[in-house]
Amino acid sequence: MRTIRFSLLCFILFLTQNVLAQQPVTLSIFNESTAIPYDRLFSTPIHPGVQIGTEFNWKESRHFRLYPSISVGYMFHRKLFQGLYANLELGFDYKTSFGLNLKSKIGLGYLRTFSTQQEFQFEDGEYKSRSDKGNSRLMPSFTTGLGYRLNQKENNSSEIYILYQSWLEYPYSPGFIPLMAHTNLHLGLRFYPFEKNEQ
Repeated sequence: MRTIRFSLLCFILFLTQNVLAQQPVTLSIFNESTAIPYDRLFSTPIHPGVQIGTEFNWKESRHFRLYPSISVGYMFHRKLFQGLYANLELGFDYKTSFGLNLKSKIGLGYLRTFSTQQEFQFEDGEYKSRSDKGNSRLMPSFTTGLGYRLNQKENNSSEIYILYQSWLEYPYSPGFIPLMAHTNLHLGLRFYPFEKNEQ
């Protein structure tokens, strides 16, 4: 029985390693802002965020790449909210021969926001402090940007990128403001940490 379990564990580890070896990791830091999209590239004060994800190869040619991607992230908007999210996107890259990629994505995500300020609720004629259980939001998004492949001759090359993501928070304040526009400016890296070195 132990031999069967050990063999099964070895098989799962082997399979996982080979699957992961084919998938890149995307990692970015970003600045979030409640802003009208394309009004400005960078806004202050800085509201930091971090995102990690992966991409899946779908269709790729010499100059074009079409791929789905998934990511999770966290953002902190001082005096307003902090949020955790999961995002599914469809990406399209136009690849040049000198390593530059023109990038675009369309996506839909789920966002859970929590207030960064103390909250109160009116009960029995007085305001009482209460814990914030969070609010669920949809976050449709559109992203454009530039990437640079560090090794132009390899499809699995690492890539540094800068992305401008515009997205909507819905519902924002039902009955008052139905949706809120946001922008994220990402600086990131796509790399293959599990890729095997062929001898």
